[in-house]
Amino acid sequence: MSLIAIGLNHHTAPVDIRERVAIDETRLAEALTNLKDVENIHEAAIVSTCNRTEFYCGVLEADPAPIINWLQDYLQIDSDQISPYLFHYADDAAVQHLMRVCSGLDSMILGEPQILGQIKSAYRGASDAGTLGLHLTPLFESAFSVAKQVRTDTDIGANPVSVAFAAVSVAKQVFADLSQRTALLIGAGETIQLAARHLASQNIGRLIIANRTVQRAADLASEVNAQAMALADIPEHLASADIILSSTASQLPILGKGAVERAQKARRYEPVLIVDIAVPRDVEPQVSDLENVFLYTIDDMKNVIEDNQRSRALAAEQAESIISSQVELFMRRRRAMDAKETIREYRTTVEQTKDFMLKKYQRQLKAGSAPEEVLEQFAHTLTNKLMHGPSARLREAAEEGNHDLIDAAASLFDLRKKP
Repeated sequence: MSLIAIGLNHHTAPVDIRERVAIDETRLAEALTNLKDVENIHEAAIVSTCNRTEFYCGVLEADPAPIINWLQDYLQIDSDQISPYLFHYADDAAVQHLMRVCSGLDSMILGEPQILGQIKSAYRGASDAGTLGLHLTPLFESAFSVAKQVRTDTDIGANPVSVAFAAVSVAKQVFADLSQRTALLIGAGETIQLAARHLASQNIGRLIIANRTVQRAADLASEVNAQAMALADIPEHLASADIILSSTASQLPILGKGAVERAQKARRYEPVLIVDIAVPRDVEPQVSDLENVFLYTIDDMKNVIEDNQRSRALAAEQAESIISSQVELFMRRRRAMDAKETIREYRTTVEQTKDFMLKKYQRQLKAGSAPEEVLEQFAHTLTNKLMHGPSARLREAAEEGNHDLIDAAASLFDLRKKP
């Protein structure tokens, strides 16, 4: 039995192709069952996210063609539309790929942790569908264990590499306990949405979202238990904000020095963190001159992220080393499992031969034949039967010049004389 991984992801395919190949959760069980019914495929798991759709299978032969043909038929897609974007790995390369994916080394953002949860969800889906077995189950469990080791033994996820996450991390450095703080988010775009979710997950005390379109602010506010308001209402809430994160498309500054100075007087010059990631800037640069105002711009955030990316890259080198050793360990265990199965089958064959022969010669003993003669015949016949198959294979190997098999047999039966 071989392991194979085949699919496409953000490295190999544009988003329009990824969208066409994606398999949503409502179809997952059907797709798994359907795939497992394909000839040559004995086990199957499907990982489908916005950035990847990948198929992991236990197969008799490491041939990607049956999976590709099934994918084209199941999704009604022509071969030339997806084949250029597909990758495939077999055995140790497939193992390494899954371990890298689980560890965040194959993600768009290096080291991001969300993918591990998505892979675990895919694993549970395949388990519920009954498409896992003795080969894929240990593969996924090993990949999860390796991902945990990478997280524990390296700094792959220690430093934020997204603007939103970096901004929240800076806030945690300025204010150790966010549960006692108020955050004002200006805008409602993707970065603000991510920041709002990060802050909510960090138990921010109070969250206010201001946007030109109040309904967009309200939609986000309902998701993160925040207060929504219009941009015009910012001045009356500015003094209560300990953290301000702004990202709008305004061509003019949203916060001027005068407004922030008045707010600081009302705050009695308590520290305030302002992160302006808009281009053009939402906050007048002169705001940084005010007492106890910590102003970060998009360039400052980029510097933080670049430093963190370098740190993650170093951690990724350590992670690759861990994965390499774990792939080797997993493959050794697989080979041992394959040998165990072969040994079990061979023992069963020998036991069956022995039992058949034993019953035959026990009947001769009961019929009155001399015990010594019966034992000699039993030993002679059993030896011939056990040697017949291997002897025939070795003669064929000699005739075909297959010296590797002959040498393997000599090693297996320990027939080489030691010097």
